[in-house]
Amino acid sequence: MWRVLIARARQKHRTYDYPRLDPILPDRFRGRPVVAGAPVAEADTIVESCPAGALTAGADRRLRLDMGKCLFCGKCERACGGCGIRFSKEHRLAARRREDLVAAGGEGKIAEALHAEASRLFGHSLKLRQVSAGGCNACEADVNVLGTLVFDLGRFGIQFVASPRHADGLLVTGPVTRNMELALMKTYKSIPAPKIVIAVGACAISGGLYADHDEAHAGAGGFLPVDLFIPGCPPHPWTILDGLLRFLGRLK
Repeated sequence: MWRVLIARARQKHRTYDYPRLDPILPDRFRGRPVVAGAPVAEADTIVESCPAGALTAGADRRLRLDMGKCLFCGKCERACGGCGIRFSKEHRLAARRREDLVAAGGEGKIAEALHAEASRLFGHSLKLRQVSAGGCNACEADVNVLGTLVFDLGRFGIQFVASPRHADGLLVTGPVTRNMELALMKTYKSIPAPKIVIAVGACAISGGLYADHDEAHAGAGGFLPVDLFIPGCPPHPWTILDGLLRFLGRLK
């Protein structure tokens, strides 16, 4: 017992003082993409380098990147040497609308708060049921880590529950495979109204690399009314937490 207490005293306070302090991100972290607003000569080469089809270029050779499909692999940045597109360290990526995930030069739009009534209902206590609809367990792992003492999701009044009947909303990961389609819909219908839906990761938003597979769908949006999109492959835990708090009006 004394060894446990001594070890805990040496560790000191482990919960990060967020949001008062900016999160500490790894050196290899790839955040919000910055897309050149001007035409790019190598646009076709850059578009072809994307394994997920997240990049497009018009006749004017201006690039557009869909963060809902982006795997944040960095191939496009390497293909152009950072001239046409580069990845910043900005971790705030979540958006309320699917179209707000498309970057085409300039600053992206950060997730807005819920309307006043929903914020009143969920702003201080939000219970979520998480469903892995065919995910690879990467997004699931970064969602689960929010419950550790470093992030301590519960201090914000947000908790994951075992039963959808005890939940206020649904958090979906994975592209929604055919095997998980029925389970996902049953879970959604079991959550009492009013309820919200959150899509986490490229697969849940667009289907990711599995979008054209015969046994997978193009994300949760084809089945459910998604209220919050959190892009990434997988999104960093700080990105997920930032999206949730902004969605609830807890961050400005």
